[in-house]
Amino acid sequence: MSGNVVTAPGRRHVGVGAQVRFEDRTWQVAAVAGACVRLVDECGQMASVLTCFLFADPAFAVVDSAAAAGVPAWGLLESVPERERERALAWQRHIRELETGLPGGPGSGGVPRPEYDPQQRSMAEREQAKADELAALGWPKASRATVRRMRARYHAQGLWGLVPRRRQASATGRADERVMAAVLEALRRQRGRSTGTLKGLRELTGQILADMHGPGAVALPPPSTFNRLVRVLADPLEHPGRPARAATTTPARPLTPTVALRPGELVQVDTTRLDVMAVGEDGRVRRPELTIALDVATRSVVAAVLREEGTKAVDAALLMAEMAVPHPARPGWPDHLRLAHAAVPYDRLLALDARLASAAARPVMVPETIIIDRGSIYLSTAFLTACETLGTSVQPAPPRSPTAKGAIERTFASINTLFAQHVAGYTGSHVLQRGEAVEDEARFTVAQLQELLDEWVTACWQHRPHEGLRHPVLPRKALAPNEMWGALLGASGYVPLPLAGADYLELLPVRFHPVTGRGIRINYRTYDHVCLNEHRGRPSPAGPGGKWEVHLNPHDVRQVYIRLPDGRLHEIPWIHRDHVHAPMSETTWRHIRTTLTQRADREKHEAALAETADEVLRRSRPQPSSPAAVAQCTAETLPPPVAAEDTEDSLDDAEAHASDDATHTGAEAPPPPARFGLYNAFEEAEHW
Repeated sequence: MSGNVVTAPGRRHVGVGAQVRFEDRTWQVAAVAGACVRLVDECGQMASVLTCFLFADPAFAVVDSAAAAGVPAWGLLESVPERERERALAWQRHIRELETGLPGGPGSGGVPRPEYDPQQRSMAEREQAKADELAALGWPKASRATVRRMRARYHAQGLWGLVPRRRQASATGRADERVMAAVLEALRRQRGRSTGTLKGLRELTGQILADMHGPGAVALPPPSTFNRLVRVLADPLEHPGRPARAATTTPARPLTPTVALRPGELVQVDTTRLDVMAVGEDGRVRRPELTIALDVATRSVVAAVLREEGTKAVDAALLMAEMAVPHPARPGWPDHLRLAHAAVPYDRLLALDARLASAAARPVMVPETIIIDRGSIYLSTAFLTACETLGTSVQPAPPRSPTAKGAIERTFASINTLFAQHVAGYTGSHVLQRGEAVEDEARFTVAQLQELLDEWVTACWQHRPHEGLRHPVLPRKALAPNEMWGALLGASGYVPLPLAGADYLELLPVRFHPVTGRGIRINYRTYDHVCLNEHRGRPSPAGPGGKWEVHLNPHDVRQVYIRLPDGRLHEIPWIHRDHVHAPMSETTWRHIRTTLTQRADREKHEAALAETADEVLRRSRPQPSSPAAVAQCTAETLPPPVAAEDTEDSLDDAEAHASDDATHTGAEAPPPPARFGLYNAFEEAEHW
């Protein structure tokens, strides 16, 4: 700003007497004093406005004022053919010589030629001299009018105005407007329906033309021309060649990457099928479900859970607790997989949390926000209660927005390519990549596969440079998840969250059942203990309908936990728990129920189920002597059901018979050692 003139955006000069648009009214500049402008409207009202406020108004405009040539659009010039670009630069030199007498412009040095000397020749004479010179050089249509037109374009648009302009060809060519209207109507009718073909769309367009203009009045273009017209007129998301579910009624939004600046600020959770065949608890081969929690800031897999099938809400709830406690290093792991050897301030962390002394080299964090899809397990009461207990907010991903959880979707693909394809029983990402005998290759149980996955995450994923982790100070260096976690710990800090065994029990799914004289009956299983004696047949003082609050782990149904009037959860074992030497899930129990016929006496039926469950779990274990032993166990069928006449008449006799059988079997050959002990949340918590 200088004198009585200020420069508005777009290099428009606003001086005294200029007409401007401000607040949807026309004003005249009466005076310019420092940073203020005095304005007078058509009614004589006056206003004093700061220049910055005046220029920031969205409706501001300078009336009847031409804009000066701005910065040349060098980016657009690079797209122009070289010959046309050189011609534009030549016109620029001629116009400068015409106006200033020097081809390089003012200050370039040299002496103007006599015919272009501004001191001796008028502008009209110089324009005519320039037209004669260009005609002598062989330039086509080099008249005085052409020179004046090029000068005007140069002052209006700069160097870009000197580039020859060609009329852009229409994308639809010479297509009949009636045909284009019919194509648009056909696309509108197909919107939201199942995907069709271009041939079907052409027939529909012909029907619309016949209905609107009469049969044969408007000719339908040939198939090749029609296909090109559809590609131009159709929305890319509604093209007949795209899947119907990929189309959306909302316009495409710009990609906004998910940004997190602290560990645990944003954690994405999702579930998918792992591309590996595993041996289930019932001996059958199937693909397990993988649920992971990915920290966006560090790209760390803070928790990963494999389940045989049907991931439960309790799995998602326990996933939350697994993120908040240190992952213990497994026996047999090398020392470099411990947190003490990771690129983190281990001594300072150990002073805050003694549990890190035996922890694996994986991050520990309490998530601030969990991003979930709209799956039922993530909208369940168990999962939302776990998030509320840990102080974590839940943010559902927007519908039809796959990029909202792009980080975890890409991580699933990386797990399949970096881990799953090296495991026996790999199925490939689709059927065309699957081998002929994938089921025969399966040799790992789900529990063994879980151990392999945990070790791979600790040894490979957490120490592998990730392309999405680049520090602003070192943009060319990709960091590993553990390195990024160590770098961000200085800004976010670490607050340990101690969880006891009772906290894990509170996260289990809740059911309400009455306590009868036989105990608690759940899905043909009876749970009983002496602590229920004084509550048998009595209603619960707090439960709905007088039923008692019962917590059940669907992956280990050998015991339940009931809340008694003292407020604590008490363990109630299954009456036949001694028959089963490994954790048994609800899925295995349903498979056994379909294998055995329903007995008239439910106590005998339950004892037969317990014996069969033990045999199924024993047979599903892989034999260390031969890799093919698991496949042999898979091919075996279940033993025939126990005949009704061979069973005892009472539950006590059934238990005594089971004890005698166990003793007799132990005398001949000791049973194989159990891979899993009884689940005890309090003993488990001591390892954290």
